[in-house]
Amino acid sequence: MKELEAMQILLQVAEQKSFSAAADALNIPRSTVSAAVQQLEAELGVRLLQRTTRRVQVTAEGELFMQRARHVLNEVEELRHLFRERQADLRGVIRADMPVPLACGLVLPALPGFVQRYPGLRVELSSTDRRVDPLHEGFDLVVRVGELSDSTLIARPLGQQVMVNCVSPAYISQYGLPQTPDELQQHWLIGYSQTLGRAAQCFEYTDAQGLVQTVTMPVQVTVNNTGAYTAACLAGLGIIQSPRRGVKDYLQRGQLVEVLPQWRCPAMPVSILYPERHFQPQRVRVFIDWLAGLIQASLQD
Repeated sequence: MKELEAMQILLQVAEQKSFSAAADALNIPRSTVSAAVQQLEAELGVRLLQRTTRRVQVTAEGELFMQRARHVLNEVEELRHLFRERQADLRGVIRADMPVPLACGLVLPALPGFVQRYPGLRVELSSTDRRVDPLHEGFDLVVRVGELSDSTLIARPLGQQVMVNCVSPAYISQYGLPQTPDELQQHWLIGYSQTLGRAAQCFEYTDAQGLVQTVTMPVQVTVNNTGAYTAACLAGLGIIQSPRRGVKDYLQRGQLVEVLPQWRCPAMPVSILYPERHFQPQRVRVFIDWLAGLIQASLQD
């Protein structure tokens, strides 16, 4: 069991990027943390962490070791609970990542029901617009919107997310309402890019033949997260192309107006991705099933 404890300590140090913070999180002496990491490194014959006076950095060997260690710890925990019959007895941590609008608008409001049903589970929910690396960052699952490129992950498709084109009433009063894609070059598009400084962006739409077309539009304001993207539209700064569910309330209240409904961009696939494991922990399976049902129901709205 000492090796398993050392693995847990190493993962905590890497996550906290500090020996002291890891000791506080685990409620053990700092000397115990240092000794556990040193023992692991001595047994393996490699340096797992690079220490400096200011921070702790994981080495390439450490990344590989931690990736395997997470699998080992997950399977050990699954073995501990293998013969538990009641789901209420499930224990452990679930680490998930998903886009901000999905986390704030759908999952977090419904999460009280899940944690009440499984009081022994703890959920660590990351919500970011960047694409995390589930294997290297230790996530049990991630939700992705859009085309997939992670060949090392198992994908569970959930459906298609309908897209809409939106502007604010303030924008319409100042610039008018575009009636066809041919008029878009006389309008403003709000840019979205996780890396600011990219080239001009395009308005996408599906034509009558089902082909995707693009129109290059002037962009005056570019943002790098979805919350700012919607806020810029509400402020009257231009047109956005957004998942319908994310702006549904604004449309119903009249704060946003759908434009060019006949020229929407293609629907975006929604999927849950998770690392391939021979024995996926039951706590992860029940969360994936709950999350899949929640998202699939929302896609029917």
